[in-house]
Amino acid sequence: MDVESLLVGLNSDQRAAVLHDHEKNGQLLILAGAGSGKTSVLTKRIQYRIMSGVEPEKILALTFTAKAAAEMRERVQKLFPNAGVRLCTFHSLALFVLKSKVPVGYDEACAAGACSSCPAYELVGFKKMPVPTESADKTFMQELAKVGGRKFRFSREELFSDAHPAKLLKKLEPLRHRILESGQVVFEDLIYQAINLLENHESARAYFQNQWTEILVDEYQDINPSQYRLVKALLGERKSLFVVGDDDQAIYGFRGADIGNINRFRDDFKESSLIRLEWNYRSVANILHFSNRIFENKPIHLRKVLRAGNMNGSGGSPIFKENREPEIWVSEDPVEEMQKIITSIKLLRESYDLQWKNFAILVRYNRQRLYYEEALRDAHLPIAGTVVSEAGNVEGEGEVLENGIHVETVHASKGLQYAVVYYAGMSEGLTPGSCLGSRKQRQKQLDEERRLFYVGVTRAESFLVLLYCKRRYWKGRLTKLKRSRFLPKESSKTECNMPVMLFRIYGAARIFAFMLEYIFKIAFMYIFRRKDLDPWLEEKVQVFSRFCMKVLRVDLTIEDQAQLAKVDWTRPVFVMGNHRSYLDIPLAFLALQRTVGFIAKTQLQRIPILNFWMHKLGCVFIDREKGGGAAIIQKALQTGKMPRLFVFPEGTRSKRDGMVAFKSGCFRLAVEANAIILPMVTRGSDLLWEHRKDSKHHPVNIKILEPIDTVEFKKTHGGDEMDPRHELLPYVRKMMEEAYDRRL
Repeated sequence: MDVESLLVGLNSDQRAAVLHDHEKNGQLLILAGAGSGKTSVLTKRIQYRIMSGVEPEKILALTFTAKAAAEMRERVQKLFPNAGVRLCTFHSLALFVLKSKVPVGYDEACAAGACSSCPAYELVGFKKMPVPTESADKTFMQELAKVGGRKFRFSREELFSDAHPAKLLKKLEPLRHRILESGQVVFEDLIYQAINLLENHESARAYFQNQWTEILVDEYQDINPSQYRLVKALLGERKSLFVVGDDDQAIYGFRGADIGNINRFRDDFKESSLIRLEWNYRSVANILHFSNRIFENKPIHLRKVLRAGNMNGSGGSPIFKENREPEIWVSEDPVEEMQKIITSIKLLRESYDLQWKNFAILVRYNRQRLYYEEALRDAHLPIAGTVVSEAGNVEGEGEVLENGIHVETVHASKGLQYAVVYYAGMSEGLTPGSCLGSRKQRQKQLDEERRLFYVGVTRAESFLVLLYCKRRYWKGRLTKLKRSRFLPKESSKTECNMPVMLFRIYGAARIFAFMLEYIFKIAFMYIFRRKDLDPWLEEKVQVFSRFCMKVLRVDLTIEDQAQLAKVDWTRPVFVMGNHRSYLDIPLAFLALQRTVGFIAKTQLQRIPILNFWMHKLGCVFIDREKGGGAAIIQKALQTGKMPRLFVFPEGTRSKRDGMVAFKSGCFRLAVEANAIILPMVTRGSDLLWEHRKDSKHHPVNIKILEPIDTVEFKKTHGGDEMDPRHELLPYVRKMMEEAYDRRL
């Protein structure tokens, strides 16, 4: 297999990650959104490095569970059977390091291979080979009390930490000595002793840094401070660190995971690069739109926008085509809530031929899980994980049922996915759970609760239901529960009607006021937060577009948005659409979920606000009498700024239904720029403004079509002799006309 074959099926961001050059671009942090194919990227990165000549034994890949490591190993070995890549957990790595024989003293003799060696565990004081055992906190606390250290509250796992006060360290010496004598360690002891070895024994550090020249870390958001130190010690001053994580899914703070590791990555590694994986191949677009709103107040430099990259969903079930909005169901009590769930499950199974295992009920706490399992059992519905006899009755012995409804905590659901998710307990005290301590501690807990909510939401593939029950038994008593702060605020559906002329004045005034307000805000960003300016502007363009839709009462439907995942956005992109209205531009922003400029005349100084924003959007200004559009685009390419342009091949807004004749100039420009052409067809936008007859809500439909690579198109249509006017233009027009006519 060659490299191009390896990269088949990857989007442009995934390709960039797999092909990352550490020497040129430093260490790499990949912020991988939910369902964005991070395991595939990690696996293909390992395979790519082996194909590039790196010895498999020189590659170290770390993850958090033996199951995840085994799954990754299986994928790697499909292409490279028996490859000696070390794929393991942090704890098994630490145990391997301590059991290894390492050189004693690092000198010329050692470099020549003639130095003596000993087991690494002896260098850190062990008398016997360390053997992990289960933690016994109760026994440890009794032993701690005997040496007078009970007032210092910490767990057995922290015994070998070097962060303790000096007074406590002295008291801990007898306890540590006994562990070193017996070798009976807990898992975290292994991490601390491996750190001790690497940080304090130069020859051992040099040996292991030479052992692995490339280090990859999965689920980087979940590493704790000691695991971070272990990675740093193994890496040294090298750049070959490749980490994948999602700060939005950091939900293990209670286990010591430090989200600061991922937030500080760019500061800790000054030469590092950042790639965002935002194409989600799991969920429908409306679920992703909902999940994106969960972190609207998050720092801009870490924010991700999940986009739907899956055209057909799981197996192409019709329920995915519907792209349902997430629903909020309010019930007076648990009985009413359970009746709704059971009725819904039965209806969806019959309507869409779904299996029981396609359904999940997610909860925050384990005690909630027990209630829902009992309620399903009472309704004679199968529950995944239940032990059943051959007759199908619940038994103490028999087979474990797999094709059943899943009822689990959100923590347990991480990494899983279901066609339909009922997320229960959308009330204060359940989701989010109770937050205790100081104001700072409560805020930290609340942030993690929000991330946990995000994890639960993104488990849903096609349909998400959020359940709020006003009263339920909780902690032994009937309790009134407040609606969760994570649910969208209830909004009034009533909107006053007004004459069309007044509505236009009202709409234009609000939109221009919005644009004027953000001119002052962009000036603030430019002065005080310039490094965040580009992502800030990208986000605010989406905010502006949604604002326009709200003010002008638009019900927007976007079809086949997953086509966008096929576009290589690192190249020039020409988005070609039929021109129905002035509002086609904000509609395009929402459909593409990106900022695009457009080709426009230079004579726009008479409307300063519009002129200002057109420059900020990256518009290309071309004097049609003088021409020179190709030179302007080539200049942008030379500066490294890839043009993303929305062009109207019709030239002007169509005054009738259907499409008018296309002009060939934009096709010629696209070919000269070796661009991607992305056709899209809009229906109904003219009724929002130019032909509006009332102030009611109006539907608009946008369909995104298959992207066309002009470089590949030339290869199959005459090479350099290909005439865009007679080859490319008719091809694109036919695509757009067929899409337009199908929706009449």
